[in-house]
Amino acid sequence: CAVLDDGSVSCWGSNFAGGIAYGTLGDNTTTDRHTPTQTASLGENRTAVSVSAGPSHTCAVLDDGSVSCWGWNYAGQLGDNTTTDRLVPTQTASLGENRTAVSVSVGSAHTCALLDDGSVSCWGNNGYGRLGDNTTTGRLTPTQTASLGENRTAVSVYAGSAHNCAVLDDGSVSCWGWNYGGQLGDNTTTNRPTPTQTASLGDNRTAVSVSAGPGHTCAVLDDGSVSCWGGNGYG
Repeated sequence: CAVLDDGSVSCWGSNFAGGIAYGTLGDNTTTDRHTPTQTASLGENRTAVSVSAGPSHTCAVLDDGSVSCWGWNYAGQLGDNTTTDRLVPTQTASLGENRTAVSVSVGSAHTCALLDDGSVSCWGNNGYGRLGDNTTTGRLTPTQTASLGENRTAVSVYAGSAHNCAVLDDGSVSCWGWNYGGQLGDNTTTNRPTPTQTASLGDNRTAVSVSAGPGHTCAVLDDGSVSCWGGNGYG
């Protein structure tokens, strides 16, 4: 999926997941598209600022700071307080009083958004504690994570398949969720239902950005080097 210069969103590829039609392209069909195809309306006079595509659902941050999602919704990963699949962009429930989204990242069956106050809100499947709210209870609406640390805020957040990581305002990295391969970077393989800082990134090193895969995580550091942790299958 891509945000176009007029603020619309165009998607292409599979319009179903797992052999079942879910409308992941947002064009009000379940037809696969071999070329870029605009989604249905994002809402009256609404445009997109950014978009994140997962295996079976897609979410976009809109110009008013709201979030709109479409596709598979079995676990509430669209955040609209239902488990109804959506073939067209559908706004999530409230992100919190006077809260807006800065960015959004889509996992396999959950979604996380960085909010304007530096907090993180997640929704959908909460297996392994991937929503970070100190429970394993699935959430159909945006739910703020537990504390990122005293006086800490997030600069960016990235959702993996079943874990998430955020770069914090001091350049440290905090992760939560599934940790079977050490993908949370805290020198354990213990699942974490709340944001947990990684071990040291190196002497006087800080993170600029982070990206989470299915079972591993990588960060770009302030000196331009890259640091990775977690499962190392295939190197």
